[in-house]
Amino acid sequence: MQILKKALLGSVLLGATLLAQAGPSLKVAVTDLAYEERVQEYFRSIRATEKSSLRASARESERDSEHSYSRRASGSLNARSESTYSYDEGVYSYIERGELRKFTADIKGEIVKSGYFKVVQGKPFTAKNTEKLYDVIARIKQGMYPGADYVLFGSVNNIQFRQEANPIDHTDTVSHTLSLELVGEFSLISTRTYEVKAAFSAMGEGSDVKLMSSRGGRLVLNRGKVVSEVSKSLGEDVIRQMEEQLAALGGEAPVQRETVMERGQSRQEEVMIFR
Repeated sequence: MQILKKALLGSVLLGATLLAQAGPSLKVAVTDLAYEERVQEYFRSIRATEKSSLRASARESERDSEHSYSRRASGSLNARSESTYSYDEGVYSYIERGELRKFTADIKGEIVKSGYFKVVQGKPFTAKNTEKLYDVIARIKQGMYPGADYVLFGSVNNIQFRQEANPIDHTDTVSHTLSLELVGEFSLISTRTYEVKAAFSAMGEGSDVKLMSSRGGRLVLNRGKVVSEVSKSLGEDVIRQMEEQLAALGGEAPVQRETVMERGQSRQEEVMIFR
């Protein structure tokens, strides 16, 4: 039955008849997550110039005759100086675009574990700060995803770190939390027809919690743990939604997989207490 379901998903994507096959045949390239943000920077500019000129002239004449002698001299001096000064300060903003070289490893891992797809490595997008970042069709035509039947293009919709400190009632303990949420938008695009086979938003989240008493101590929240949890939960949400949408095209769920919530319940949350 499991093999038949795999074949069903394959036929939905390829538009072919149902064929029973044990191994994955479709190849998917996963792009790094594109992002776009407005950046503001403070600037201060000071300009000072000075110009000076000096002109001098002299004239001398002498006259000598049998009965007289005369000598005349004259001169002039002209000096000029000019200076300017200007000062500007303010804030200017611009749009920065690029790709995050993280958060996609677990997406690729979940796709491989699903058993329906092979993952192929595409070429990174290296152009700087250009709207062509979002032109996936042009990137496909340029051969940036060789061998791929589909490209899973993802972009960051929102990413936010939060750090909070909350006193626990009736105790001398404070709960310190570092959390991260990432929301991405994804499209599964055919490299042959450029048709969008699936489109969805997915979210990854992670947190680290430590308790500290009022007597103090050294507190270090684990940023790496938070990022790892975000990456894993994002990968789980992506593959879950991909399978749901592709299965809907064929009218049957392709696989019975535990949900992201069920997986999350099996994890043990680690809380460290500092006294």
